[in-house]
Amino acid sequence: MNMRLGSHDSFSVPARGAPRFAQDGAGVIDVDELRRHVPVLRHKLAAGQPVYHAGQPFKSLFLVHAGFVKLVELSDDGRDQVTGFRGKGDFLGTDSIGLPAYACGAVSLESGEAWELPYPAMLQACRDMPELNARLAAALAREIRADHAWMLTIGTLNAEQRVAAFLVAEGRRCATLGFSARHFMLRMRRADMASFLALTNETVCRVLAKLHDMRLIAVARREVEVLDEGALRSMAGQLA
Repeated sequence: MNMRLGSHDSFSVPARGAPRFAQDGAGVIDVDELRRHVPVLRHKLAAGQPVYHAGQPFKSLFLVHAGFVKLVELSDDGRDQVTGFRGKGDFLGTDSIGLPAYACGAVSLESGEAWELPYPAMLQACRDMPELNARLAAALAREIRADHAWMLTIGTLNAEQRVAAFLVAEGRRCATLGFSARHFMLRMRRADMASFLALTNETVCRVLAKLHDMRLIAVARREVEVLDEGALRSMAGQLA
């Protein structure tokens, strides 16, 4: 669901005709058509810059136009807990529709751009563009399914299986957009990956090294090449 952009694109090979937006059950939203219906506020983002904060009044949805973003919530012990990742073509803020404030924060992981879409204008655009209404509904449904799947992953799988499932999912993000599912960059830090998987940073590093030694993957810093996709999927279990 997330396109690989920026300086790391040399490791992701696009297929011809790769869509600008992630494909889901509702198809692709044309960016020019969207801008004709919704006043777009473009925000350039630096690495580490918040798109919005948890608790900030909900006024807009955001569309990731370039870059990669993590979603964070404050845990009971006061630490940031990563709850998801979003990339080009993904909406931000859909989990807060109907709430007075954003349920979680969104932080850019690299230089990028997010388009702010005022929610009242989006509602009107959904009336004018049935395909946009369908895409938003599909985005909400996808979030619910993904959250459920990852809750099961974290609750039932061991550390090796969680990391394997994460790598399979990252490959699927690329493949959905016509990029290689076997050779990609991890856009997040190991600490963010660990937070999302409810593991320690040391455990994630240890498991990646083990998968490398088992020749399931080749890993160099953030670059990952899947060498044995079948074995990696088998380790990840049915949730992958």
